[in-house]
Formats: sequence, C-alpha cells, structure tokens
Amino acid sequence: MSELNTGLTADQQQAITAELGKLLADSYILKVKTHQFHWNVTGPMFNALHRMFEEQYTNIEEAVDEIAERIRALGAYAPGSFAQYAQLSAIVETQEVPTAVAMVAQLVADHETLVRTARSVFALADEANDQPTADMVTQRMQIHEKFAWMLRSMIAKG
Repeated sequence: MSELNTGLTADQQQAITAELGKLLADSYILKVKTHQFHWNVTGPMFNALHRMFEEQYTNIEEAVDEIAERIRALGAYAPGSFAQYAQLSAIVETQEVPTAVAMVAQLVADHETLVRTARSVFALADEANDQPTADMVTQRMQIHEKFAWMLRSMIAKG
C-alpha cells in the first residue's frame, strides 16, 4: 500500500480496498455468470432475457473497471485472477445450464449478494469520509437493486 496524502489513513485505505476487492470479485463473477446465461438461455422468455442479460453484463463490465481503478487510486493492487475472485467472491459460479427461470432466480440472489457486499464497502467509506468510494458504491447498490427487481418481476406469480 503506497502512502497517499488524501485524508485517509493507511488503515482506512487497507480496509476499504480489501472490501472493494470483494466487490470487484462479486462483480466479475456476476458478469461472467450473466454473460453465460445470455448465451445459453432458452424458452418462451428467450428474447426478453437475452436482451436483459446483455444489458446487465455490459453494465457490470463497466463497473468492474471502475471498481478496480478505485482500488488503484487508493494505493492498492486490484485482484485480477479467477483464483483470487473465487476466493474473494460470495457469488458462486454455475457450471451447468439451468432453466431460464432458475437463471433468473440465481441472478436475483446474486444481485442481492452484491448489494450486501457494496453496503459493507459503503459503511467503511462513510466512516472514513471517503466520498468518492461511498458515491461509487451507492450507485452500484441502486443499479443492482434495480436489476434484482427487474429480474424478480420476470418470474413473479402474477
């Protein structure tokens, strides 16, 4: 961790970047999973889900870069291997190709997991008065809550 003079202590930087690493891992695993589902979804909801999954993995891909760059701006190295992501992420990869409904249900749970991870980052950033990180994760929480709601609505009993 390099020494920065931006108003955060080294301990605050370390704690925030450690949690951001988890958020990066969750985001990357979710991006890959969503992309896999985009390629492999079948059934009556194919067109709507194919498009929705593409919108979501594209959004997450941009966020991955933003999160990694924030880690770097705080003086730490961003995790960047699948082994690191598997160790850090609370989101579980999927080896099989589930049904469309099961895909949606998994992604709802995964977006909610990512929101919980983002909340833990926010708590540290807010306590440290790290507004750029707090702002970034607040926006991510809003987006993932919206994605979860949209997905949940696709399989809700009507």
